[in-house]
Amino acid sequence: MSEEPGAPAAYTVVLKPRLTDAAGHTDHGNPLRSVRVTATGRTGESGYPRYAGDGVQADIDPRTRTVEAVTFDGEEIPYGYVAEVDDA
Repeated sequence: MSEEPGAPAAYTVVLKPRLTDAAGHTDHGNPLRSVRVTATGRTGESGYPRYAGDGVQADIDPRTRTVEAVTFDGEEIPYGYVAEVDDA
């Protein structure tokens, strides 16, 4: 499979430690790690373009900028953690 037409060449993916704060409000917390990933030219298992860099592999939906699948250093992220595209 090949890269989705119009998909960006790179993104910055951030790993955050939680889904909500103690009161249950959406608050992913401060980034624990930030990684620049570049397009590999392949499609990931999720069906979205695959990006990789500095130990991170991520399948990212270019339309919604959602991280659909990700590994950090070859491991799935811990339950409750969040990986998202940095808008900064």
